[in-house]
Amino acid sequence: MILYSLRCSHDHHFDEWFSNSAEYDTRKAAGELTCPECGDKDVAKAIMAPNVGKSRPAPAPAPACGTPMGCGGCAFAGQH
Repeated sequence: MILYSLRCSHDHHFDEWFSNSAEYDTRKAAGELTCPECGDKDVAKAIMAPNVGKSRPAPAPAPACGTPMGCGGCAFAGQH
């Protein structure tokens, strides 16, 4: 499913779900898209911002020697 922001020629904005981008093209060509506010059939895709998930901070890097307590608890302690 894909959500498109649509706009009619009277500048009314609304959202509509489509199975895929081809369904939008098919319904547009058939004149099946209408503005819910005024009934206008001159409907086009509005400019949309991408829906990007929030990034998560990267986890802290592991200690160089691989032990949770750093170099104090490994066989190489004091050799770095």
